[in-house]
Amino acid sequence: MKKVAALLILAAFISTSLHAGKKAKHVVLIGIDGWAAESVRQAPAEDLPNIHYLMDHGSWTLAKRSVMPSASGINWASMFNGLPTEMHGFYRWNSVKGDIPSTSDNGHGIPPTIYDLIREQRPDAETGCIYDWDCIGPIADTLAMSYHHFIKTYRGKKTMIPVAEYTKLAVDYIVGKKPFFFTFYYGALDNAGHNYGWYGPEYMDTLKQIDEGVGQIIQAIKDAGIFNDTVIIMSSDHGGTGKGHGKFTMLELETPFIVFGRKIRQGYEFPQPMMQYDTPAVIADILGIKIPEDWRGRPIKSIYK
Repeated sequence: MKKVAALLILAAFISTSLHAGKKAKHVVLIGIDGWAAESVRQAPAEDLPNIHYLMDHGSWTLAKRSVMPSASGINWASMFNGLPTEMHGFYRWNSVKGDIPSTSDNGHGIPPTIYDLIREQRPDAETGCIYDWDCIGPIADTLAMSYHHFIKTYRGKKTMIPVAEYTKLAVDYIVGKKPFFFTFYYGALDNAGHNYGWYGPEYMDTLKQIDEGVGQIIQAIKDAGIFNDTVIIMSSDHGGTGKGHGKFTMLELETPFIVFGRKIRQGYEFPQPMMQYDTPAVIADILGIKIPEDWRGRPIKSIYK
């Protein structure tokens, strides 16, 4: 019995040591395609109450910079695999696999993503991703997830995507599974930008709808009973100008980054430069996941209390 007790104590000690750096038990990443930093500057705070709640009670920047060019697949790759364009090899807007060989490979053709790292280091952890653009799954690596769901919406057509209906999928998953790490991707804002123009009425109205969805996600985390152990992150791939993006203007390159929750400083606009590929390093640091040496992304340490 003494030997069993000693082994249990040792196992508990090892587990605690392995995850001593963990800041929270859960991370929810809300990824908004085409969300420009300029849209937050332009919108009245009362139009985006939930986004501003996370900013006022968390840490944030409106100067996170996209990798070049400012296109979707390229930047979502960096947001999941911690590498710049020239290292991960994605260089077309809709790349689902490297257009040139990446500097590292997870065994099935893409660099290790944050999902791969979690699967390797926390194999029993619940991880998920819900998205309405089919490129997101391969980029993030569905093979390393517990759950993934692609919902076909009206992307590419001149119509408004049903944000509220889509958000319910995320709400149900959070409440039902209490995931260790979950990405919920909104494609509606990018769709509005391409069809109607960045910063126009349709674009800003879609952002307001997404803000309402953010409020529902916050409530879902509370309903799941994990609010006090969760960090919520909001991030984007690129901004835009006119009806497009992909070039090298600051309106296209600057995107918001918000981090809120357990052990995160409140009302803090952090001054450190942030690149797109820092996003997964921040997630890993919060969850106590060790990152590969070749990742160029690094955590932003000043966000912690």
